[in-house]
Amino acid sequence: MTELNIKTVGGNGTFDDVIAAAPAEIQTLARAARALLADVMPGITEVPWARQKIAGYGIGPKKMSEHFCYLAPFKKHLNLGFLYGADLPDPEGLLEGAGKELRHIKIRDAEQLESPAVRLLVELASQHLPKLK
Repeated sequence: MTELNIKTVGGNGTFDDVIAAAPAEIQTLARAARALLADVMPGITEVPWARQKIAGYGIGPKKMSEHFCYLAPFKKHLNLGFLYGADLPDPEGLLEGAGKELRHIKIRDAEQLESPAVRLLVELASQHLPKLK
């Protein structure tokens, strides 16, 4: 397995702790999504919160000002969430959620992670950290 260019800091536990209770197929999706994030933003900062079963990603450890996305495993899908997803263009209609800022994609299979539209959302989100402006 290739080592990912990810800097893990703070939080509680590890990425493996975050996904430990998820079914094997969701763990596989989570690892693939994590690899996508590391590919889009080499050196990305990861903050795992094992108790909450979520890992945040961005340019530093501060959730709302330095993160742009998160991964959260569930029984039948993986949420690939965007902290400022409401501001992202979404011509494919992939984003779900009705909150003021948060949006997510329910990832159910590996093909979704290979979609150019999903990669583009990650790329755009990685450049969109409004709290830093």
